Amino acid sequence: MSLSNTPAPPDPGAAADGTTAALAEPTTKVTARWVTGLVLVNVGINAAFFGPINVFIGQQAIGIDEANKEAILSLVTGCGAAVSLVANPLFGALSDRTTSRFGRRSPWVLAGAILATAALLALSGATTVALMVLFWCLVQLGANAAYAAITAAVPDRVPVLQRGGVGGLAAMGQTVGILIGAVFGAVVSGNYMVGYALCAAALIVSVLPYLFHRNDPRLPTSEKVPFRLGEFVRSFWISPVTHPDFAWAWLTRFLVNVCNQMTIVYLLFFLRDVLKHDDPALGVLTLTGIYAVMVMITAVLAGPWSDRLGRRKPFVIGSSAIIAAAGLTMAFFPVWTGALVGAGILGVGFGAYLAVDFALLTQVLPEAADRGKDMGIINVANSLPQVFAPVLAFLAVTYFGGYLTLFVTAAVIGLLGAVFVVKIKGVD
Repeated sequence: MSLSNTPAPPDPGAAADGTTAALAEPTTKVTARWVTGLVLVNVGINAAFFGPINVFIGQQAIGIDEANKEAILSLVTGCGAAVSLVANPLFGALSDRTTSRFGRRSPWVLAGAILATAALLALSGATTVALMVLFWCLVQLGANAAYAAITAAVPDRVPVLQRGGVGGLAAMGQTVGILIGAVFGAVVSGNYMVGYALCAAALIVSVLPYLFHRNDPRLPTSEKVPFRLGEFVRSFWISPVTHPDFAWAWLTRFLVNVCNQMTIVYLLFFLRDVLKHDDPALGVLTLTGIYAVMVMITAVLAGPWSDRLGRRKPFVIGSSAIIAAAGLTMAFFPVWTGALVGAGILGVGFGAYLAVDFALLTQVLPEAADRGKDMGIINVANSLPQVFAPVLAFLAVTYFGGYLTLFVTAAVIGLLGAVFVVKIKGVD
């Protein structure tokens, strides 16, 4: 891997072919085998994220200090999300500049998965809040390095008219990962140490098929821009005046993800303390299963449908409104049946949203040479809600009316995300 400040000598004969392969707009459809590898990486990363977020960090917090479990969960997940805000665009930018013979993205997928796996195993033995914060931040650092790279691989390799379908399959992979995390939470019966180990194993195994069939052309050293720290730092600012579609797409994704995170962040505690569920971890698994099934159905349907119509915005607006409706369902029907219905509605909306909004985002990227960085900046809109949502959730539940306020606030934010999609002009 080459990331030095001084460009290496030109690689004879590689510039022309390498530039075409690594930086040109893709026109050849990707193979089913490549897509399968992409999907599996998404499975592993999301199992590593959401098994802990939805179940294991909460259980660990109860074991350390039950009276302050909400505050501990918010602190740990918030700090980890803060790390991801920097890690995702940073590693995306570094992958843009990587001239390894294994390609630009693959080395970061592997290195990130190894770091996150080791950190999950260390987190399983943490006995203090400080250690929980440290190791979860390392999980976020590694997993976001891998996620930034694998996300950038889509606009690198997938033509525009195939991106809705590939985005739908990637969303299915994300959802399967979330479901696997919930399964781990249910089957370990409160033994979060085993749960963390299972998440670690799922992550490291999931990246192998992609790495063995990565289709990741190398960047010729002659095409690598000389590194200048000031320019590198300034490159992370993308002017909303110069690129308004990118700015509106970022904002709408941020708002919808805040809505989604607020709806699910205290799900374990909602089942335990409000619905008085006999087995909250099993309840999380049940709701996640319903959610997952609906996400997979709508993602694989909406993505290709959007490709065929050549339109993205109507799907994104409608699915954002459906996501908001899930929060209202949980707010005004705080019973087990209401939770089941809310989970189904959330899955219907989020499946279509993940597939089509992802395709929309790849069509508003400013520069082909900066796809990793720019997709990393987009991914901040996925990570930043993990900072805001736990704080807003904590304030709503503790000081401003409880779970009714929490879910209504989430719905209002989601509806704003739907409204602002109309501001995007360059995509239908």
